[in-house]
Amino acid sequence: MIEKLDLYRIFNAVCRNESFSKAAQELYMTQSAVSQAISRLEKGLDVQLFYRTSKGVVLTNEGKLLNEHVSSSLRMIQAAEDKISEFKSLKTGQLRIGVGDTITRHFLLPYLKDFHLAYPGIKLKILNGTTLEICDFIKSGRADVGICNLPVHDEQLEFVPCKEIQDIFVCGEKYRHLTKKRLPLKDLQEMPLIFLEKKSNSRLYIEDYLNEKGLSVSPVFELGSYDLLLEFTKANLGISCVIKEFSKDYLERGDIFEIKFEEEIPNRYIGISYLKNVPLSHAAKRFVESINSI
Repeated sequence: MIEKLDLYRIFNAVCRNESFSKAAQELYMTQSAVSQAISRLEKGLDVQLFYRTSKGVVLTNEGKLLNEHVSSSLRMIQAAEDKISEFKSLKTGQLRIGVGDTITRHFLLPYLKDFHLAYPGIKLKILNGTTLEICDFIKSGRADVGICNLPVHDEQLEFVPCKEIQDIFVCGEKYRHLTKKRLPLKDLQEMPLIFLEKKSNSRLYIEDYLNEKGLSVSPVFELGSYDLLLEFTKANLGISCVIKEFSKDYLERGDIFEIKFEEEIPNRYIGISYLKNVPLSHAAKRFVESINSI
């Protein structure tokens, strides 16, 4: 099939130039090679494609029919090659990113802005979800990459840490007296805790850590929004666990206050995730590189 495609390209050049010699010049071939190619094509199709004249060549009826289809097909092939070139140069395409609201707002948004400015032809599709949902988006082919809270364990996915974060406990003015000294971690069991809902990876991380310390806690509020977590804390409804880097505005304004414990919660990471052993698209690869380059 590849050999025939080459023959069709030569045939098309002869048709456009109405001459073997001019086609040979265009294709940087010898006239003999062009003539042999046309002979092979005619033999393979068992038809005569050209009348040879002293002024050049003229298409036969069979040749005219073939040329209509060949010209159309070659234009389509050229269009496809141009489109692939555009994809490779990131002039067009689509990038699907799985990410949660909180990480989008507090981490990802500047990267999205820079990427869009650099590659305006790439359509960005954001799929919102929890960490576990984001992993499912990637494995089902709905997302190219995901940005999520680590740690996550999934043998089908690759995880690349890209930002270190720290979980801390905070309170409002009502409980500010708890910030005067470092407290034993076990005191958390007596506090009115505010946590994210159970399917949140941040919630799972904290509970696993506390369980390892032999502590069991039961929150008085379970919320589905990180912003609500901060607002409930500010309103003195309890003690919440937040990501320090994502709560700077509240901490700097004095809306909430950090409660320090004798044992600090180990730092963890936000990470980029994608399928193992499956090459990233050019757009996805460039996006991942843009985050990891910082």
